[in-house]
Amino acid sequence: MASSVHGSNKDLHVVQVVSRRLVVASDASIEPHVLTVSNLDLLPQTMQVAMFCIYPKPPAADFAVVVAAFEAGLPSLLNHFFPLAGRIATTPSSGLPEVRCCNQGAELVVGAAGVALAALDYADMSASLGRIQLPYAADVALSVQVVSFACGGFTVAWSTNHLLVDGCALSSLVSAWSELALSGTLSRGSRPNHHRAVFRPRAAPSYGAALDEAFTPVRADRQVNVLTWEQNAVGRLYYIEASDVERLREAASRNGRRATRVQAVSAYLWKTLAGVVGTADPRCRMGWWVDGRRRLTSPELRAAMRNYVGNVTTFVVREERVEEVVCAPLSDVAAMVREAIAAPAYNEHFQELVDWVEEHKAERYVETASIGLGSPTMTVSSFASFRTDTDFGFGPAAMAIPTGASATRLCAGFMQIAARPGGDGSLVATAFLWPRLAAALESDKPRVFRPVTAEYLGLSAPQPQVRLSRL
Repeated sequence: MASSVHGSNKDLHVVQVVSRRLVVASDASIEPHVLTVSNLDLLPQTMQVAMFCIYPKPPAADFAVVVAAFEAGLPSLLNHFFPLAGRIATTPSSGLPEVRCCNQGAELVVGAAGVALAALDYADMSASLGRIQLPYAADVALSVQVVSFACGGFTVAWSTNHLLVDGCALSSLVSAWSELALSGTLSRGSRPNHHRAVFRPRAAPSYGAALDEAFTPVRADRQVNVLTWEQNAVGRLYYIEASDVERLREAASRNGRRATRVQAVSAYLWKTLAGVVGTADPRCRMGWWVDGRRRLTSPELRAAMRNYVGNVTTFVVREERVEEVVCAPLSDVAAMVREAIAAPAYNEHFQELVDWVEEHKAERYVETASIGLGSPTMTVSSFASFRTDTDFGFGPAAMAIPTGASATRLCAGFMQIAARPGGDGSLVATAFLWPRLAAALESDKPRVFRPVTAEYLGLSAPQPQVRLSRL
């Protein structure tokens, strides 16, 4: 049954739910079971996240063919990602989340928007992507949302929960779907690993005092009030041209050591943040969510991480004097970034993190640097190194970008960076920023961060921009 919600503003248009159904795994031999999440899964909290993909009109197919592909292929995909056909629940004895894998079914939602993709105001997250994604129940492990547009293009939102995936795992889900849809099978190298046994606490948990300082309990009296939070964050969708990425990398390199994309962009962000802070605070911070799969060095851990679907992410932060960041050349700031990310001994760090959660999991925590106390902090999560194949038979997506909403009132800048599908070398980024920082990025003469437009995405000729209402 179709349903919709109409806004009172004449500029609001309708995203209509055409159908909503459950799709179950087709392999009846998979035994129902309970997936006990790891201590690392407990750190991000039960927060809904998604990979949002935008596709221009396919040259030789209509939307019904796209929907048919999902109806035919999702049961096989869920055979490999069986926990995503389950439900997130609470363990009665501990109060902690678990995943009940009884093949209750993933959602397949089909929607229709009465506007062209080119008409959306992509630069404003809340006016574009935030309005297309549809709500889904908190216990649903996967909601695949496919929405058609008047131009013949469509969007796919792979909506799940951070309890089950981190950025690398979410990217692997999208890639697995593309491989399965095109070939009918998953190669051995693409088959996911859901086993959490590697991340076990030691019999006698042991960790340094720094971890106690790194996290703060999620309590109302330790967060900024809701009005401060709402008035100090704007959502943006940016892109960085390939030529600008290369220019930043060149400027951020030194002594023959070439800066990575993350190091170069982070250095630029840090210098911009320091310029905005000015004399208001003597110090400022940058933080990064680091994928542990690439940082673990022991053969046993690296083998256990092969195609691992779960959370293997940690947060590192570095604080410096504002004056030093402002005055230093980009290459010196990039070196600070590189040193900060490389500093932890990741094998021991992750074991200590697991041990710390074991003794603190009765309460929810958040990274202390993110709550808005102390020096201003800009944080970065990079998807740029993750392989995300978005072509499941209708060409690569014009854009594939992670989205999500924080479960707490955080007052730090936050940016997620991803490579644009198709390999043109450009980057896209979702950002939640202080208005002053957003204004600084958008007015800086090099124009490194540019608002995403329909032209950049290769969509049809631009039309008057509109806002979509969420159902």
